[in-house]
Amino acid sequence: MARIMRIAALILAATASTAVAQDKQTATADFVGEDGKENGRATLTAAANGGVLIELEVSGLPANRWVAFHVHEIGKCDAATHHDSAGGHFNPTKAEHGVLSAKGPHAGDMPNQYVGQDGILRAQVFDSMVTLDGKEDGIRGRALLIHANSDDYRSQPSGDAGARLACAVIK
Repeated sequence: MARIMRIAALILAATASTAVAQDKQTATADFVGEDGKENGRATLTAAANGGVLIELEVSGLPANRWVAFHVHEIGKCDAATHHDSAGGHFNPTKAEHGVLSAKGPHAGDMPNQYVGQDGILRAQVFDSMVTLDGKEDGIRGRALLIHANSDDYRSQPSGDAGARLACAVIK
């Protein structure tokens, strides 16, 4: 009887684990640097009540510096074009850029992130203005971008964030 109880408990745990995995909406994004070589990864998880948690680790960035981090509208990361292929910030509501703008921010505007002394950005960022697969606010198939400078949260259209150092298509 004890053996049957253990087996039943294992089956119940496996079923619960599978149900949680199916309820958890996730995506990944592999970063490529200015040279076109892979230099990091992000995991994106949809929150139950909207928004997306983005966990990332990207190497080869300028050390000891704040850098801008955005969702861009086009899911194309072409290093030959300095990642201009990713287009502008994701902005389905046609808002102004920046959290300090009276008519902002874009849905793709997120806080600046700090790159450590080792040149690696490690962060967990929550964007409450997007979903993974929504019709208007969905970001799957779009791009994540890390810029060379920090975002000033005001300048139009992109916060004077500078060159595009790393890009990742959200899959």
